[in-house]
Amino acid sequence: MDLPFDTLASAALIIVLAYTVFGLTGFGSSITAMPLLAQLFPLRFAVPLMLLLDLCATTLLGLKNRKVVDRRELLRLIPYMFAGMVLGVTLLVNAPERALLLLLGCFVLVYAGWSLLFQRGVNRTIATGWAAPLGVAGGIFTALFGTGGPLYIVYLAGRLHDKLALRATIGVLIFVSGISRLVLFSTAGLYAQANLLLLGVMLLPCALLGLYIGSRLHRHLPAQRVVQAVWVILILGGSSLIWRSLWG
Repeated sequence: MDLPFDTLASAALIIVLAYTVFGLTGFGSSITAMPLLAQLFPLRFAVPLMLLLDLCATTLLGLKNRKVVDRRELLRLIPYMFAGMVLGVTLLVNAPERALLLLLGCFVLVYAGWSLLFQRGVNRTIATGWAAPLGVAGGIFTALFGTGGPLYIVYLAGRLHDKLALRATIGVLIFVSGISRLVLFSTAGLYAQANLLLLGVMLLPCALLGLYIGSRLHRHLPAQRVVQAVWVILILGGSSLIWRSLWG
């Protein structure tokens, strides 16, 4: 491993933070980690690295409540998600790094700002026609940065008002998208990069530590307050990415 010690230490702290958020809330590992990991590694390295850790975490936690998964909504959304992921992987492999950093920074700023400023209201039913644009957009951002989950949630939360079914359906969708990305990334040669697999193995204990810390904090801290604090960190990270892409 020829990476500097300070880079390794920073990556370890980022992974602990990201999976603490995941253990606390059940989501948010990639959108927490990516703006920070992008300060240390190229996106074409950081994105497949996070996918390995995410797949390990979801496999460890298991797919709970599979009996209440809404298969109709999954079958409606998945084809569009696949189409978006193919486009997203193409962009990840071929697009200029600066353009990708700018896009990631803007995405994080918009989503973090929206999460901080607007309260969640009563769920409203949305039309099935939204599966196409939200599925494709979610697939693109999932392949590019691993951050398409919020877009899937927008659609599924507008279709499924049973919280148990919603959580189970989202869990299966994210698992399916992870396996699909693993195949696409492997085919594109992203896992042939030097040090990537070794670094993934080295950071796995950090992810497990974060999951443990998050599950313990869940019993004592209001998750929403912690997530709001994380969004403030991400606004700084997203702003830094935009600065680097435009003037770095």
